[in-house]
Amino acid sequence: MVSTQIPTGTPTAGNTPVIKSRSNYGRNPDGSRQKGASAWVSRLVMLAILVLFSLPMYWMIISALKGPEELALVPPTLFPQEFHWSNFRDATTVMPFWLFFRNSAIITISVVVFSVISNFIVAYGFSCIDWPGRNKVFFIVLATLFLPFPVTLIPMFDMWAALGFVNTWVPLILPALFAGGFFTFLLRQFMLQTPRDMLDAARVDGASEWSIAWRIVFPTARPALTVVAIFAAVGTWNDFMGPLIYLQDTDKQTLSIGMQVFRSVNAQDVPFNLLMAASFLVLLPLVILFFVFQRYFISGISLGGFK
Repeated sequence: MVSTQIPTGTPTAGNTPVIKSRSNYGRNPDGSRQKGASAWVSRLVMLAILVLFSLPMYWMIISALKGPEELALVPPTLFPQEFHWSNFRDATTVMPFWLFFRNSAIITISVVVFSVISNFIVAYGFSCIDWPGRNKVFFIVLATLFLPFPVTLIPMFDMWAALGFVNTWVPLILPALFAGGFFTFLLRQFMLQTPRDMLDAARVDGASEWSIAWRIVFPTARPALTVVAIFAAVGTWNDFMGPLIYLQDTDKQTLSIGMQVFRSVNAQDVPFNLLMAASFLVLLPLVILFFVFQRYFISGISLGGFK
């Protein structure tokens, strides 16, 4: 196919006009698009959205650094007049913060590990192994996404109560050993891009399915697995209904329940500076997690395992 050529109007030394492909028109020599008014407008819009979404975080931080007297000022100050760094220390002493933090960390890490392993195995079976009725069974798995949580709440509680696991961490951790519909769908779509010739060549060479899964597919699926790990970590760390339903003893509670207990105990006069300081400490691990794995998170969402 012949590409359309257009002259730029600038003659060369031999009086021959410089020809440039229409597909490259408006681009820099390195292939990038030339900057213009639209580029600046898009950046300003993104900056405005960034500021808008950052306001709650900023307000939480400055409230955590204020004293009780400054919090009572009307109109409120937009920057602390005096930094009260001791609020973060006090927030960890008014309630068993580090006990709740340890419990949340243990549950979250366990769920993340089990979710990554179980969902990878199930997604591998749906994407890299051909077997009769594979797509039909996968549609059934997707159908579980449409089941609302209240529908399964009572049956699940009755099951765990009959097994004697109420007031333990088992109902919060053990379900992660069974793959979920959303994570399975995400990993399957990613692993469907695995070259079939590569898998067939490994099978011809005598590699077992386990070897293919863990030595070939698993390393290339790390971006998608990172997305699964982040989603599982955020969902478990912020989970409120699970610990509220299954946990009763204080020494087994998580941070989400501990924050609510802190508010209920101080219902008449809530120290908002300490509440905001505790909220920031609860949120900090998730912020660090995202920024550390941001590159893998974006590449996993874009679903591009093989080039």
